Parts: sequence; C-alpha cells; structure tokens
Amino acid sequence: MQMLIDLFSTDYGLMSLAVIVFLIVMWIWFTILFLGKIRLGEDPEKTQTNLPKP
Repeated sequence: MQMLIDLFSTDYGLMSLAVIVFLIVMWIWFTILFLGKIRLGEDPEKTQTNLPKP
C-alpha cells in the first residue's frame, strides 16, 4: 500500500507514472503503425494505385 501512496503523491512517483504511461502509449502507437505498414506491403497493387501516373 505504501508503494501506491508513493507512486501518486511524490514527485519521483509521478514522474515514474508519467514514463510508464508514455511507454504504453508509444507501444500502442508503434504497433498500429507497423501493422498498417505490413498491411500495405501485402498487396503491391494497393501501393501502386496511390502513385501519380506520368
């Protein structure tokens, strides 16, 4: 219980909490980004239709 009190009431606890939340958000962002890139790479026609025609 003392750990939770330290986590939410001290400056180093709040900074640790901010880092943990930031890492989780970054993990979710990169997962969505990489899955989107993989999905685009599966179908070559999908990437070629977005290119401007000469």
